[in-house]
Amino acid sequence: HVFRRLVCVCLCCVPTLQFSFPPSRLARHLQKEAQSQHNNSEFTEDQKKTIAKIATCLELRSAALQSAQSQDEFKLEDLKKLEPILKNILTYNKEFPFDVQPVPLRKILAPGEEEHLEFEEDDEEGGAGAGSPDSFPARVPGANEGTLLPRLPSEPGMTLLTINIEKIGLKDAGQCIDPYITVSVKDLNGIDLTPVQDTPVALRKEDTYVHFNVDIEIQKHIEKLTKGAAIFFEFKHYKPKKRFTSTKCFAFMEMDEIKPGAIVIELYKKPTDFKRKKLQLLTKKPLYLHLHQTLHKE
Repeated sequence: HVFRRLVCVCLCCVPTLQFSFPPSRLARHLQKEAQSQHNNSEFTEDQKKTIAKIATCLELRSAALQSAQSQDEFKLEDLKKLEPILKNILTYNKEFPFDVQPVPLRKILAPGEEEHLEFEEDDEEGGAGAGSPDSFPARVPGANEGTLLPRLPSEPGMTLLTINIEKIGLKDAGQCIDPYITVSVKDLNGIDLTPVQDTPVALRKEDTYVHFNVDIEIQKHIEKLTKGAAIFFEFKHYKPKKRFTSTKCFAFMEMDEIKPGAIVIELYKKPTDFKRKKLQLLTKKPLYLHLHQTLHKE
């Protein structure tokens, strides 16, 4: 199997850190496996996500090798942490050691192909600039639709929650490329209680805000959520220099905050802390995630 051969190559390369061909090329092959749609794939969807994250790490290492000065450099010792994951890919069920995201449905290039980005590399720093309204082109096929799910059927005496994500306040809102928000419901141990949903790419950015105006249907009746559960919102955007999607910040809402009406919640620095033990505010500025909650009860 091609993937097994790739794993062997990676396992041979990682301990010595001597790659026989560029990490970016390995990454493309891993991404291809992770995005494969064929029914006879030996990997589950969670395993494919892990493979895609490994591919992102290899892309980061490739970018670090090509950059003399990189603040987010992916170091050699970081690369070594991938070895046990690769060895045990079929049984690995721990939290991934790096805050990286798979690149969803992005075109995979064959070795030697050139990727033509729609944005110049310096757009991340210069961008359209905060304060200039802009709409986002659909750079990722399917991104406009997101992965939102419909509302669950109602049950007598049970409450369903719809959260409208109105906007998020960021000082560099105008520079974010293909921004979207991943919504998940986690228990105190960071375990998913409902399917994870991605919003479509944002509608527009204006001043210090990225506007979404999108409804999220929480996929569990509120009464059935475990004690201490929380709803997480991870703001993600595409980095053209690194060619991957990154989490910029996150926010969360605990069960006692579930009330009908508007709510603003604080933003925290990445990596996303699903266990809520080491939280650090993103900024001292009055910038928040703006939500509106609607409760449905028979």
